[in-house]
Amino acid sequence: MMQNKNILLLNSQSVGMGEVSVQHNFSELDMYDFPQANLDSKIALIIQGSVDQELMLKNKEKIRKFADSGKVIVFGGHLFLPWLPGASFFVPKEVRSHKDYDISIINSHPIFEGVDTYDMTYNKGVAGFFARGHHPIPEGAEVLLTLPDHEPIVYIDRVSTDGTLLVSSGNALLNYQDPNRTTGQITSRLVEWIHNEYAQLQKRSVVQ
Repeated sequence: MMQNKNILLLNSQSVGMGEVSVQHNFSELDMYDFPQANLDSKIALIIQGSVDQELMLKNKEKIRKFADSGKVIVFGGHLFLPWLPGASFFVPKEVRSHKDYDISIINSHPIFEGVDTYDMTYNKGVAGFFARGHHPIPEGAEVLLTLPDHEPIVYIDRVSTDGTLLVSSGNALLNYQDPNRTTGQITSRLVEWIHNEYAQLQKRSVVQ
């Protein structure tokens, strides 16, 4: 397994639906220790949807400084306070049918290569586990997945900071490891992407 101790999972002390519930050999930090934490050795920060967003708002400059130092932030959840650089508040999907939850891969990306969108949309025949709304994107962001009315549910933002943010409006992408489903490779590919993205950011900073 890839060594991931330089990736920091902010532990929100509760595991809700779609939260990261399995071990990835990440470093972990109680979210309430975040204000005092030294992040210099970390290449990426993973923030779960159940995080205390009031706490994040109080530390938004620290979060921005982390990204601006050429690092990666991954957030999955429903944003309702302005602490994540470039991101907008969560907009719930108006649901008329289970088909309103159908997911499309709008831009091919290694994280979702070979993934059947049915497996993302449905779990045991029930739709809506992956995403039930979206965050409007900052200008220049790269949209990867959408709902049927083109709502972006996973995007990559390389423009709002000097680092990279991957924002999902639904389930934590680090929780897909079922080998019997096409979604089972999402987690390992996302971790690989984090390492590759950080390497690219470091190369870019050297060139500049």
